[in-house]
Amino acid sequence: MKITLDLPSDLVREMKMRAAQEGRKLRDVATEIFRKGLSAQAQAPSTSRNRVRLPLIQFPAPVATSKELNPDEVSEVLLKQEVEWTR
Repeated sequence: MKITLDLPSDLVREMKMRAAQEGRKLRDVATEIFRKGLSAQAQAPSTSRNRVRLPLIQFPAPVATSKELNPDEVSEVLLKQEVEWTR
């Protein structure tokens, strides 16, 4: 199957050099690299993908669950917490 890809020139240059050094076709080197990349991704644990560490917001006193914070209030709490950490 033929497909057109827009790849960075430095990557294509490396692939061409590898193909020349190994006496292979660029197509074969690209296929090998794609297959290795896909198999490595499939073997990686799914829990580590897209994991984002969110900041922990600590309140000095419990907040009533019925109270919703707007973005400005959250920003203020985070700023106060950051100021306390730097002291």
